[in-house]
Amino acid sequence: MVQVTPISAFRDNYIWAIHDDTKAIVIDPGEAAPVFAFLQAKKLALTTILITHHHNDHIGGNHELLARFPVPVYGPAGEAIDTLTTRLKENDVVTLSEFNLTFKVLDIPGHTAGHIAYVGHGMLFCGDTLFACGCGRLFEGTAAQMHDSLGKLAALPGDTQVYCAHEYTLANIAFARAVEPDNDALLQREFTEREKRGRNVPTVPSTIALELQTNPFMRSDVPAVARAANQRTQTTHTTPVEVLATIREWKNSF
Repeated sequence: MVQVTPISAFRDNYIWAIHDDTKAIVIDPGEAAPVFAFLQAKKLALTTILITHHHNDHIGGNHELLARFPVPVYGPAGEAIDTLTTRLKENDVVTLSEFNLTFKVLDIPGHTAGHIAYVGHGMLFCGDTLFACGCGRLFEGTAAQMHDSLGKLAALPGDTQVYCAHEYTLANIAFARAVEPDNDALLQREFTEREKRGRNVPTVPSTIALELQTNPFMRSDVPAVARAANQRTQTTHTTPVEVLATIREWKNSF
């Protein structure tokens, strides 16, 4: 039976493992040691590495892992990652025959210029573009790119499981409540996620439906979010892209 398990790395990263009882795929292995520990504990062989973007906390373990497991490495065509064996762009398909899984690739720039996501079988591996109740900083892209990227993800089925790469959820919820203090779904989400963290349980995966209800960056077309952006800057924002740009800048210093 195929499972998806988070491997904790650094302070708040998740390296995702897709695995059965004998083998595993890992997504965004920023460091090798926790992956090796996971593989050893479960007696698994690494068969594939998937990468969403070039930041070191997502690729830093590649060389060490490949020294022991010389496996295929898939990743974004538009980013300089020296360990990639297959470079991917939107609408490419990754077939993982060891698990009978197929993922479609989406281009989702904004956080980085060439960021990609993997979608299939009700799962979304989205790196640092979409977080639980948040989105990535605009390090290399624009608000317009991030808006378009989040729009692609918003169009996925509501029950799609969102496997993002960081445990940022409670901090993101605190910001979201500053933006939408009257959002009842957000209040309920805070209660639920605090309870999980109290038990040291990951708050992810989320779902697309839950993000559409509670994530301000997925709600830049909602009047309450636009009002919050207008109050923040004492100006009138006329487009969802302007709203997203304002609340992203607000979040940077929150």
